[in-house]
Amino acid sequence: MKTSKVGFLLLITLLISCTEARYKLEGGKNISMLPHYKRTLFASGNTNAVMTLNSFEKGGDGGGPSECDGEDHSNNLLIVALSSKWYNHGRRCFNYINIYYKDASTQAMVVDECSGCHGDIVDASSAVWLALGVSQSDWGETDITWSDA
Repeated sequence: MKTSKVGFLLLITLLISCTEARYKLEGGKNISMLPHYKRTLFASGNTNAVMTLNSFEKGGDGGGPSECDGEDHSNNLLIVALSSKWYNHGRRCFNYINIYYKDASTQAMVVDECSGCHGDIVDASSAVWLALGVSQSDWGETDITWSDA
């Protein structure tokens, strides 16, 4: 009985210290309000791509409203535009994809076609870059893999 109480207390202490460490790591922000992401390893069957930075907001570099709904979107949302071949004439509109970068992953919703993109591009909002933990000094282009969620 004593052993299980000690083990339980150790588990609670570990959980609290991990939460405090993450809170400090995130600069004291309310971690429940941060974009959701989870750590994972690359899974087999993913598609190789280059992730680029895109603004989906009015007047941003996205080239106008999104193809899926004709609307502008906040860059605070986990959203992407896909190269034409992956966008597939809108068949992926409002579906989620998994994006993998190093040992991080997140899900983002497809809201646009990257019709001017050449090659295998996942054009992502700044929220996606943040969720994946990409250092802002590395923002612009980076290799990723992705899959349908």
